[in-house]
Amino acid sequence: MRIRRILAAVIATAALAGLGLTGAATASAATQGAPSYVTPSECKQGGGTADLANNLCKGGTHNGEQID
Repeated sequence: MRIRRILAAVIATAALAGLGLTGAATASAATQGAPSYVTPSECKQGGGTADLANNLCKGGTHNGEQID
């Protein structure tokens, strides 16, 4: 009887942990697909320089992101 309770608790814990892992994988996959755009002012506020010829932010926290 005690073994059944322990086994049920282990299975329930594993099932909940599995749901958490799949949810985290889905969330990270969704955020990676979208390109990142910043405005020229956001680029400058982040410490970078807006390269309008190439539409890129150079330097700072938005380094390499496209300018919209």
